[in-house]
Amino acid sequence: MSLRAESYQRRVVDAELDELLSGAAAIALEGAKGVGKSATAAERVDTELRLESPTTRQLVESDPDRIVTGHRVLLDEWQHLPFTWDLVRRAVDAGAAPGTFLLTGSASFVEPGRHSGAGRILRLLMRPLALSERGYEPSVSLADLLSGRAPAVSGDTSVGVRDYTAEIVASGFPGIRGLPPRIRRAQLDSYVDRVVDRDIAELGSKVRNPAALTHWMRAYAAATATVASAPKIAAAANPGTREQPARATLAGYRDALERLFVIDPVPGWLPTRVHLNELAASPKHHLVDPALAVALLGLDEDALLAGDDRGTNVFRDGAFLGALFESLVTLSLRVYAQRSEARVAHFRTHRGEHEVDLIVERRDGRCIGVEVKLSPLVTDDDVRHLAWLRNRLGDELLDTIIITTGSHAYRRADGIAVIPAALLGP
Repeated sequence: MSLRAESYQRRVVDAELDELLSGAAAIALEGAKGVGKSATAAERVDTELRLESPTTRQLVESDPDRIVTGHRVLLDEWQHLPFTWDLVRRAVDAGAAPGTFLLTGSASFVEPGRHSGAGRILRLLMRPLALSERGYEPSVSLADLLSGRAPAVSGDTSVGVRDYTAEIVASGFPGIRGLPPRIRRAQLDSYVDRVVDRDIAELGSKVRNPAALTHWMRAYAAATATVASAPKIAAAANPGTREQPARATLAGYRDALERLFVIDPVPGWLPTRVHLNELAASPKHHLVDPALAVALLGLDEDALLAGDDRGTNVFRDGAFLGALFESLVTLSLRVYAQRSEARVAHFRTHRGEHEVDLIVERRDGRCIGVEVKLSPLVTDDDVRHLAWLRNRLGDELLDTIIITTGSHAYRRADGIAVIPAALLGP
C-alpha cells in the first residue's frame, strides 16, 4: 500500500532528513501519531511496508528477506513487528548503502535484550506543524539569531491574538487541522481515547483505571507551561478526594505518555559553560500539541478568548490562553532549533526569583534567551529577566528575544529583539 501523498508539503525536518540520509544507511523517524512521519518518509523510498496492517505483518514474518532487497524501504510503525529493528541493524552492519532504510515509530520502544541501534540506526524526532509550516512567512531566522552576530530584525504581519488562538485550536496535526470544527474536535477526542484505551497497552503497560488516567491527563493539560509538582497535578486530577492512584502508577502513566511522545516536557536548563546558583531542574509541562490540551479540557476558541479557563487557574495567575500561546511558540521553536542542532530548555532559579521562558542552546553551550508574551506591547518589566540573564552570562548569551502577538519585528534600544510569533522561522 502506498503512503505517498499526491501533493506533499515540505517540512522543516525534510532538509535535516535529506542531509542525514546522504550518509546514514538507516534512520528512525520518531514522533507522536499524526505528525506526518509516514508522508515525509514515503517521499524517499521505493517500497513501503505498513506494519500496522496485520496482513503486512504476516507477509514480512513469512518472508523477512523482503526488507533487505537493496531498494530503499520504509518500515512504517516498525514497533508492531519489533524483530525488523534487528534485521535493519544487521543489514547496516553488512554494508547497506546510505538511505536504504527509513523506519517510522510512534513510540520510543524499549525491550529487554534488544540492541538500541546506536551507531547503526540514527534517530530523528518529528513534531507537529510549526507556525512556519502552516502557511505563515517568517522574516527572522532562528539560525541567524544563534549565529551570535545580533542580526537586524525586521518584518510586519497582520496575524493577531485571534489568529494564534485559531491555530492553537486547529492543531498542528496535518490530517486534523483542515477538518470542519466539529469533526476536528471529535478527531482530537478520539486521539486521546486511543492513547488511553489502546496505545499505552501496546507498549506493554496496563491501564487498570482508564478514567483515572484521563483525569490525570486533563490535570496535566491544565498545568501547561508551568512547573507544577507531580503531587499538585495528582491532586488537581482528583479534587475533593483523598483516594488517588499510587505515585508509582502515576509515574508509569507519565513514562508511557512520554514514550508515546504525547507529552513533551521542556527540561530545566543546567548550563555547562557558566556557573549559576540554585537552578531548578523541574521540567515545564507541555503536551505534544496545545490542541490536545484544549480538547482534554473541553475548551474552544471563544472560551479561550473570553478567558473562560474552567479551573486551570489552580496552576497559574494569568489566563490559560497565555500558557497555550507559550506552548504553540515552544512547539515551533523546538522544530526550528532541531534544524540548527540546538536544544530547548527553560530557565528558573530555585525560588523563582528569576525565570526565562525558553533557552535555545547551541552544541557548544552558548545560547539565546527567549520570553513569550501574549501581547503586542513590550515593556521594560517584560524583559527584566532577560536583562538579568544577559548581565550574568555576558558573551555566553548570544542574543535575547521576546516573542509576541504584535505586528512588527524590531530591536529595542537595549538590543533585545521583539519578534511576532508568525515572523520567526528556522
